[in-house]
Amino acid sequence: MDAISRIQTPMPLVKLGFGGAAIGLTNYIGLYDAQSPESREEAIATVRKAATMGVNYFDTAPGYGNGLSEELMGEALEAVRTPHFLASKLHLAAPAQLRASVEKSLKRLRRSRIDLIQLHGSSYSAEQVHEILKPGGAVDTLRKMRDEGLFDYIGFTTEDNNAGTYALIESDAFDAIQLAYNIMLQHPYEPTRPFGSLYEAKKRGMLTVTMRSATSGIFQRWVQMVNPGNTFDYTPSLIQFVLSNRLVDIALVGMRTQEMVQSSLDIWRDDNGRIDIDQLWNRYERLQITT
Repeated sequence: MDAISRIQTPMPLVKLGFGGAAIGLTNYIGLYDAQSPESREEAIATVRKAATMGVNYFDTAPGYGNGLSEELMGEALEAVRTPHFLASKLHLAAPAQLRASVEKSLKRLRRSRIDLIQLHGSSYSAEQVHEILKPGGAVDTLRKMRDEGLFDYIGFTTEDNNAGTYALIESDAFDAIQLAYNIMLQHPYEPTRPFGSLYEAKKRGMLTVTMRSATSGIFQRWVQMVNPGNTFDYTPSLIQFVLSNRLVDIALVGMRTQEMVQSSLDIWRDDNGRIDIDQLWNRYERLQITT
C-alpha cells in the first residue's frame, strides 16, 4: 500500500505538468533560439496560457539556459493568480554554494519562496550519496533553508535506477523524485516482478514526477529510421503511456508554444487514450475451456 503523500497542496495537482527545459534551452530537441525576443515573448505567453488553462505544476532549473527558463517562468507566473506549484533545482555543491544557488533562483523566479527544490542529478555514486546524506551534508543544508521558509519541500532528480537512487529514496530525506520514464525507458516500473524506483518512491509517499514523457524525440527518430515512410504522429500515444501509469503523479511535457499547451491538454483530457500498462505485459492469452 502506498504511504500518505509527503506533499500536501491546497489544490489537487493536475497530472500534466509543464517542463521548463524546452523554453530555456537553445536547439533542445530541434532548432530553437531561446534568446530571441520572439521566443521569449512566446514562452511567457505559453506559460501563462498553461496556468490559465488548468496546468498547475511548473518545473524549471538554473541549468535550463543558464537561468533563462527560471527568468521566463518567473515573469510569466508573477501575473498568474490561480494556485500553482513551482519546482526548481540545484546541483550538488558545498553548503554555501547551495544557498547561493537557491537565492539566485528565487530572484530569477521573482519569489521569496517556492514549493519544491530538487537536487539536479542524473546518476548518483556511493560517494555522492554520502555527501548528500552525511551530517552537515546537502540534505542538512537544504533542511535549514526549508525551515527558514525559502521552500517547502525537498526532492531529487535522476535518470538512473541504480543503487544510489534507491539509497536516496530509502533515506526518507526527500519528499519528491523526478525520474526518466517513458515507453523506451521503463526501468523505474517493471510490473511483472514488480520492481523499480517508482514502486519504492510511492511506498514512502514521495511525489513522483516523470521527465522525457514523449522520449525527447528518440522514439520518433527510431520510427523514421526503420520506417522512413511513416506519417503517424506517435507523440500523443507516448504521453498517454506515461499518463496511464497509476504510480505517476505528474508527467512533465515540454511546451514551447501556446498551440503545444492546447494539444497537450487535449491529450490529458482524452481518457480514452489511456491503456492498462500491466495488461500490456501479459504474454499469455486467457483460454476459456468449455465442457
